[in-house]
Amino acid sequence: RIDHILAKIGFKRSLEKANLKLDSGRFIGELVKWFFIIVFLMAATDILDLSEVTVFLKQVLLYIPQLIIAVLILLAAVLIANFLQRLVKASVEAAGLGSANFLATVTKWAIMVFAILAALLQLGVVPTLIQTLFTGFVAALVISFGLAFGLGGKDLAAQILEKIKKDISGE
Repeated sequence: RIDHILAKIGFKRSLEKANLKLDSGRFIGELVKWFFIIVFLMAATDILDLSEVTVFLKQVLLYIPQLIIAVLILLAAVLIANFLQRLVKASVEAAGLGSANFLATVTKWAIMVFAILAALLQLGVVPTLIQTLFTGFVAALVISFGLAFGLGGKDLAAQILEKIKKDISGE
């Protein structure tokens, strides 16, 4: 059933391009198998009084849910990014504007970049570095949009200011 859903959303095609086979039942089975292996290893190392190994195995076991959530974040991002890519492309083409493919691709990759950052943050991979990169990325984006619209619209802004000046002075 999971394979059917993943095939519907296009995940199966992506795996086939990478020469991988979609078999979610086997994947989940392997996860459960390794979960029990780690649990029994923890019990064995605890009995043998190997506390450092037990602590390490416990950390590995507690990290697995973080990994699953990160994978789910990426899967959801792929779905949302592909949907929004098609939506933006269709909307831009329907509006008769140019650069539909460019805008659709930018939309998709912006979502994917944010999803990758969110997944890395979920995994605990250098959270301060990721937050700094994210803040810098947003600041650069805001500055670039401000410059683009500011320089591109300076004539329009001058006209609007002139109109406001005339309205205020009563001319």
